[in-house]
Amino acid sequence: MSHYQQMNRRELLKLAACGLGGVSLSGLHHSESQAASQPLAPKSPHHLPKAKRVIFLFMHGGPSQVDLFDPKPMLTKHDGKQLPFEPAKNIDAVPKLLKSPWKFSQHGECGQWVSELLPHLSQHVDEMCVVRSMHSNGQSHGQAVCMMHTGSDNLVRPSVGAWVSYGLGTDNPALPSFVSLSPASGHGGPRNYGTAFLPAIHQATTIGRSGKLGNARIQYLGNQKITKYEQQKQLLLLQEINRDHLERLQRDEQVKGAIQSIELAFRMQSAAPEVLDLAQETKETQEMYGIGNKTTDNFARQCLLARRLSEAGVRYVEISTGNVWDQHSNLKKGHESNSLKTDQPIAALLTDLKNRGLLDDTLVVWGGEFGRTPIVQGTNGRDHNPQGFTIWLAGGGIKKGFAYGNTDDYGYYAIENRVHIHDLHATMLHLLGLDHTRLNYRYAGRDFRLTDVYGNVVHEIIA
Repeated sequence: MSHYQQMNRRELLKLAACGLGGVSLSGLHHSESQAASQPLAPKSPHHLPKAKRVIFLFMHGGPSQVDLFDPKPMLTKHDGKQLPFEPAKNIDAVPKLLKSPWKFSQHGECGQWVSELLPHLSQHVDEMCVVRSMHSNGQSHGQAVCMMHTGSDNLVRPSVGAWVSYGLGTDNPALPSFVSLSPASGHGGPRNYGTAFLPAIHQATTIGRSGKLGNARIQYLGNQKITKYEQQKQLLLLQEINRDHLERLQRDEQVKGAIQSIELAFRMQSAAPEVLDLAQETKETQEMYGIGNKTTDNFARQCLLARRLSEAGVRYVEISTGNVWDQHSNLKKGHESNSLKTDQPIAALLTDLKNRGLLDDTLVVWGGEFGRTPIVQGTNGRDHNPQGFTIWLAGGGIKKGFAYGNTDDYGYYAIENRVHIHDLHATMLHLLGLDHTRLNYRYAGRDFRLTDVYGNVVHEIIA
């Protein structure tokens, strides 16, 4: 036990008020166990992991699988004709087929089919596993986005990043274990990066909003009005008051979360500004991502920052495009714009991770909350399609140059080797060394887990 931990409360208060000694906030743990007082400390996984961290590239709105990674010759052949089977229940118009406006070609040694919309990513298919048989719950964005992020389409549950943080902690105590870059304000909002009933310290630190990164800073992280030593004294006093209050209440997760967040914020003052400073990257690296190009700049900054955060020890980083992939109309204009903004930065991220030796133990996941229908909506759009869509994964123990599962001849329903969102979550946790059936948290008299009572690890896509 340290000198400061042995002091009684009155001595600590006096010390803080008088400004004596170089007190570290980490000394204020008193009788709490180390696990409770250091909730972000690294934890042992259930089994040998293949990945140490995750970067989730969230294509908010629902990118069209039949226009990006899942070409359908029958869709092209029968363009304008009626769908030869029943559409989903959300479709109330005549289900006429709409062929893809873009050409597909094979790439890499694996011969993976990729649309001409993605000329940069198509050069990385030998690193990717494309899962063409995803399906999910909920026809609406709100349901499907929450399903992708929390494993539930209607209940408030902890987010995937929060579960990963809870299960593994962080590799850098001066940084949060979970960071969400430019998260959506709608379609669940904070639920998508929140902790629900898990300890509050596992909630994401957010930077930017609604697909816009801005100047990439964490608000109120620094204090220019007083010195760091004065801050230390001030926070020491504040934390002692908080802990005294918590001791009287016996149990208050909000107060405990505030205490832990204040301590993390204090530690972050020295580490975070350097990590967030993209100017430390070479001109060549910035140009590779597309920084400085009006079209790609915003998403390029997110991708480069994700690499820097991951390299610095952040366990789970999510990047969001904002709800831009939702082309109920103007499919061609919308998907071309979105692809131009994201294709080069994501390809650069894969290149950068590989060059730095990080891709092997970094799991990169790309996908939206659902896909889009092969039938037309209006005159030139596509509706939501959770019945069958595509995601891809790379690095972190995933099979390289591999395609898994299939939709029907028109790209509507997942029919072969179907993968539910619960299965995806189970697989992601497995790659991180976590057994989804054992990663539990007791709340309200029962054990909860990310996958509820569902989910199977998709071993076929694991190297």
